[in-house]
Amino acid sequence: MQGRTAAVISSCLLTCAAVGQQAQPARPVFPAQDGGMRTVLESIVVPPIPNAPFTATLSTEWARPAGGDATITLVNQRQLARDAGGRLYEQRWELVPKGSNVRSRMNWIQIADPAQRTLYNCNVATQVCDLLTWNAAPDLAAATPSPPMNGPLRGNRGSIQTENLGTRIVAGVETTGTRVTTTWNPGVMGNDAPVTEMKETWRSAPLSVNLVSIRSGPLIGTQTFTVTELDPNPPDPALFEPPAGFAVRDQRQTRPPSE
Repeated sequence: MQGRTAAVISSCLLTCAAVGQQAQPARPVFPAQDGGMRTVLESIVVPPIPNAPFTATLSTEWARPAGGDATITLVNQRQLARDAGGRLYEQRWELVPKGSNVRSRMNWIQIADPAQRTLYNCNVATQVCDLLTWNAAPDLAAATPSPPMNGPLRGNRGSIQTENLGTRIVAGVETTGTRVTTTWNPGVMGNDAPVTEMKETWRSAPLSVNLVSIRSGPLIGTQTFTVTELDPNPPDPALFEPPAGFAVRDQRQTRPPSE
């Protein structure tokens, strides 16, 4: 369920993140200003395949260079699950500064059903779930690993190299490692020198999930996603229903009779 209400990093996050579990005052409203950016951090892809249930804890660490020898590192942890029917449950938590006393807060719960083609986006702050139509095809495609690629890219854009890293145990599960290194030639993305990016994954074949995923490059720094706990037993069926007390708004569009 990538690209949908993932953790958004903005200038407000570092100053407005939750501090403790007590009731918090209303967040201040900052005036609009020129410049800056809003960044969405994508996470691992969990394809909605059947007969491979699990519950897991996923830890995220995002380290970005801040000039000189400084590095800004943000972290969070979240729960995710998949049942035997391929339904998905995922939490979204705010990224917070590593090593600080700022506590992360859950801000979204997402529940997807490939058979019904539905997605609940549940806002924890407002306790409202938006019911949307979900296209599972892109996430299902992630269940099949891409074939290894080596050699020059088309259009003289650069080159790519794939390495087999062998096997290792992650969260009690055997995984297979792959590292893909891409070098972009000058001018491809406005760069005046070659740019190198790397992606390393440690994948569980039975689950069709990367239990470790590392991406690094000069534009994003280093993003590390690690499954730290994994339970292969079927998850609690209650996870795949809208949370108790949440209102549901059906945002699906009704198709005209001619379709």
